[in-house]
Amino acid sequence: MISMPPSENDLHAYVDHQLSPAERRVIDAWLANHPEQAAQVHAWQQDAQQLRVALSGALQQPGNPALDPALIRQRRKHRSRRHLASAAVLLIAVSVGGFSGWHAREMTLVHAPLPMTDALQAYRLIAEQGILPADYRVEGTGDMQHWLDRYFRQASRLPDLTGAGFQPVSARLLSTDEGPAAMVLYEDRNGHKVSFYVRPPGPNNTFLPRGSRSDGDLQADYWSGGGYNYALVSPADSPSTRQLRQSLQF
Repeated sequence: MISMPPSENDLHAYVDHQLSPAERRVIDAWLANHPEQAAQVHAWQQDAQQLRVALSGALQQPGNPALDPALIRQRRKHRSRRHLASAAVLLIAVSVGGFSGWHAREMTLVHAPLPMTDALQAYRLIAEQGILPADYRVEGTGDMQHWLDRYFRQASRLPDLTGAGFQPVSARLLSTDEGPAAMVLYEDRNGHKVSFYVRPPGPNNTFLPRGSRSDGDLQADYWSGGGYNYALVSPADSPSTRQLRQSLQF
């Protein structure tokens, strides 16, 4: 059924002779009263006639089996299936690769050492358990900085913790896979202890962003500078060391 006024689809069906005789008479009557639309329809009819003339030779040629609509639909169906199969293979590959990559990342994280683990271990062995004796003790006019400079010429200066009541009292030279390290022990008047640890950068020359982490009852605040990694290790729940970290803005 055509609508009135006729839609563009109705007019195209009129040009293509796809309407019934009764519908064509309705359109003819409407076009007689609408000259602008009649001119447009006439132009479409001329275009259609020119197209028929241009294709007249091709239309007289034998049919091309490759252009058979059934075969075209069949080829499209096969291509669609191949595309779906390719997409499925790609999805599986990406999924497997993503899982493998994530699994590898998880394994790396599991086996990667946490920052300044050796600094925490040194504190437990030297400051808490006293298993390793000191290599150097401050006595009289002894200068801890001078001792440290013998092994770490480019390292940052020892942190000044006197504002929180801590003074350097002893030091121990240690070794790592990357080279020598040292732990300097500080104490306050009440015997509370904190340590300053310096070491070469870790594997692959890894320097540390400023950060902190807890390990049991200890906390390590760490950073890098001057070609070395550093850590300040202290009891996590001690009021004196909390005040110390606040004064150093850790």
